[in-house]
Amino acid sequence: MTSKRYENHKQDMLKSILSKSLTSAAPSEETIAKAHANSGTNSENPIIKLKYTLLEKYQDQKLEDIEGSEVIENSSGETLKIVKKEKIDFSLDNKNFKKELMCDLKLIPKVGPATEKKLKEAGFTDIPSLLEHEKYCEHAEEAIEKLESDSHWDKFNLIRKNSKSKGKMLKCAGDLDYDSFKFMDIETLGLSNVPIILIGVAEMDKKGKNITSTQYLLRDKVEEPAVIEEYLSHIDENSTLFTYNGASFDVPFIKNRCNYYQIENNVEPFHYDLIYYARDLWKDKLPNCKLTTIEKNIFDINRVDDVPGSHIPGYYDTYLKEKNIGPLIPIIEHNRLDIVSLAKFLMTMHEKS
Repeated sequence: MTSKRYENHKQDMLKSILSKSLTSAAPSEETIAKAHANSGTNSENPIIKLKYTLLEKYQDQKLEDIEGSEVIENSSGETLKIVKKEKIDFSLDNKNFKKELMCDLKLIPKVGPATEKKLKEAGFTDIPSLLEHEKYCEHAEEAIEKLESDSHWDKFNLIRKNSKSKGKMLKCAGDLDYDSFKFMDIETLGLSNVPIILIGVAEMDKKGKNITSTQYLLRDKVEEPAVIEEYLSHIDENSTLFTYNGASFDVPFIKNRCNYYQIENNVEPFHYDLIYYARDLWKDKLPNCKLTTIEKNIFDINRVDDVPGSHIPGYYDTYLKEKNIGPLIPIIEHNRLDIVSLAKFLMTMHEKS
């Protein structure tokens, strides 16, 4: 070994040794975590303390030890699938919805609140009565046809174009089969052009009595195409997608990764992004409409040992570096709670709309 190479080698070894010491100028994250754990100062950095605790707890376990997990294979390779089934009492009551829509004259083009008031004062109390109105009769006939059809899209689009009521748009979901619902959330290594490390999708049976969460996890970054392919196998033209901020983040992120790997992704299911309906209901009552804020203030849910999204990349990198599944455990649970919570949020939002 030449003198220069020998000196470089010594420097690298020295850096490695010093990184394991708190007296180093740049101690490693795990060294800091270990120091916090040993001193009991979890209040200084609870996220680092939690990660070290998880590394200790799961050091002898494998991903396949997680309940409901199995390694699966598809045309893109292998990945880990985790399935959990649980009871749910899900119902969207649309008993009086059709009558409510028939009384909303704002569903007629160019009829706003002021015009609706005048029409009702003149005796036009519902849309069928407008069939006798010279100006609005044709529009009333078209509206009745759409409201009486079995098409969810016809109703939704009529409301979106005319009355623009977020509550009534969400009510349209009650006309759909529960087993078509797909509650989806992703976890990534950043905000753009980085791998998706976990995709979760929750599905219910037709009666809304059971909900099954299926999660696809990257054991290594090379498994991303397999994860995407498995998720897409859940989605078809009859699916109804439910996300939280998914229109801005999850859905375009998945499309971007599909393009990166040249994975065909032509199916675009009907999509309810619940963040818009949450804002309509609670924006004036809450400091913000983040999912965790709604959980805490509306549903009185406080997650224990939850890892914020901003820390997920660091946790995942520690899992890869340490070959220890501990840091993945709260990521998996975080994602599962997100998708199952969406079903419960939908039911409450639908009821309050």
